[in-house]
Amino acid sequence: MGRRTLVVVIAVLATVPVLSGVLGIAIGPQALPGGEPVNATIDSEYRFTNVFWLAAGLLIWWSLRRPEQRADVTRVILAIASLGAVPRLISVAVTGWPHPMFIGALVLELLVVPLVIWWHVRTFPRRIE
Repeated sequence: MGRRTLVVVIAVLATVPVLSGVLGIAIGPQALPGGEPVNATIDSEYRFTNVFWLAAGLLIWWSLRRPEQRADVTRVILAIASLGAVPRLISVAVTGWPHPMFIGALVLELLVVPLVIWWHVRTFPRRIE
């Protein structure tokens, strides 16, 4: 598969944090499947952290405008997203399995994103300057 395909795959993946970040900021935790009213502290923190989620998606889109020159940005953000699986697994151990949508997110973070990073490294190798 070519460079263009990889860029499209990553752009589509970046749509997830962009859309969910906007929804999280605008609607709050009630935007989640099974979301219910929470106290003001949790609502505030949820909306705040969604700014970072939104920013991650926007930064990936920005990095894809020059995928070779901004490859490190893409990889770092994808790696951070993949590391998001760790706190999800802690949550599973502490509170049990979440809504199926978040089990899907866990699968993406554990399997799909690392494969995309691997593909990215093979497609856009670092050049020694």
